[in-house]
Amino acid sequence: MITTIDLRGVRPSRTELLEMLPRPVVDVTAAAHAAQSLIDAVRTEGSAALSAQSDRFDGGRPEHLRVPQSEIDAAVAALDPAVRAALVEAIDRVREATRAQVPPERTTTLGEGATVVQRWAPVGRVGLYVPGGKAVYPSSVVMNVVPAQEAGVGSVALASPPQREFDNRVHPTILGAAGLLGVTEVYAMGGAGAIGAFAYGVPDIALDPVDVVTGPGNIFVAAAKRLVKGQVGIDAEAGTTEILVIADASADARLVAADLVSQAEHDEAAASLLVTDDEALAIAVQDWLRRYAAGTRHGARVVQALAGPQSAIVLVDDLEAAVAFSNAYGPEHLEVQTADPEALLGAITNAGAIFLGEHTPVSLGDYLAGSNHVLPTGGQARFSSGLGAFTFLRPQQVVRYDEPALRQVSSHIVALSSSEDLPAHGEAVTARFGLVGAETRAAEEHTEHATPEGAV
Repeated sequence: MITTIDLRGVRPSRTELLEMLPRPVVDVTAAAHAAQSLIDAVRTEGSAALSAQSDRFDGGRPEHLRVPQSEIDAAVAALDPAVRAALVEAIDRVREATRAQVPPERTTTLGEGATVVQRWAPVGRVGLYVPGGKAVYPSSVVMNVVPAQEAGVGSVALASPPQREFDNRVHPTILGAAGLLGVTEVYAMGGAGAIGAFAYGVPDIALDPVDVVTGPGNIFVAAAKRLVKGQVGIDAEAGTTEILVIADASADARLVAADLVSQAEHDEAAASLLVTDDEALAIAVQDWLRRYAAGTRHGARVVQALAGPQSAIVLVDDLEAAVAFSNAYGPEHLEVQTADPEALLGAITNAGAIFLGEHTPVSLGDYLAGSNHVLPTGGQARFSSGLGAFTFLRPQQVVRYDEPALRQVSSHIVALSSSEDLPAHGEAVTARFGLVGAETRAAEEHTEHATPEGAV
């Protein structure tokens, strides 16, 4: 069911590890041409293109591209009480944890009359994408909306594909979650076209362009986000989900297998990896994987995900080697189920989110931990982070110098501007003190002593 990679007795270099890492066979660039065509259609044809794309790829043509407020209100009222209570609790926990991500304004005093203020300004408008497909994701509504709100974003728009089983409307649980969060601008649109609509706007339905687009999606959504990057900011090109579990002999094979299966049920291309220094655990986990796959609702999907090239059980000599493998992989979700998880934490550098101990499964982070579940995939954790309030914030420096403070550093400015052959930079400073630069004085002296044209 799942491939075993035996790295015992070898110490691959980082380059060698990167070449052997199990990855899904997914090429975002292959979807770029199709995504560009869909975006271009939206730019030229507006809402007509969005409706046609919904009919072709999603649940059919929605009656209203912009969801009426009455539908949102009705969805909130119709929420299952248990689901509503869970969403409220998730919102509260994510909001509390996200609030800590907003840095306070700080002032640095570099001398009397010389200050630099570091402040964090929110973008003005965001477009948040919530996918449809194999599952419904009200939790993604929470994970996208709350950070934007905590960052102070003034205008929030949300898009999700229409669903055929709900009369070509956005899934009511998605609408209910949006309503609980106070989001009133919701669109029944999906895929690359929705990303293009957010980036460039759709005038005929009064959809204004946004500044940042966030949220997970399929390969065409990822390709579209890559294509509009620069026109708008994006969070990341989120791909299929990943879990990597570092475990030793102390781990419970039943729990490790349950966590691997929990992510495998997302998608046939989902990646589930166990990295362990204990062969007996690896064998036991394989047995439990077979049992769980046989008994879970999406067993066929799980089997395909576990059997794919992106999933594996990796045997290593020790936990140091396990951490090295994990850091090279850069998993979206990293679980550490060892006798002393804290002992490994300091050596872990690349992971979207880290879950320590056997009572901290990824499922907790998907819903109720308070952390955000929109995380980098495909190794992007090596250089990017998960979604947070900071995604919607821009650091800005506010500089204030009075005249004495500027005068104190003016000679240094003149020296550096002269060394770069940009004398006007220095003159812009000295002009404030009634002085002119050497080159300006020379030019003035040349003008004063020049013989007038035609003079004898």
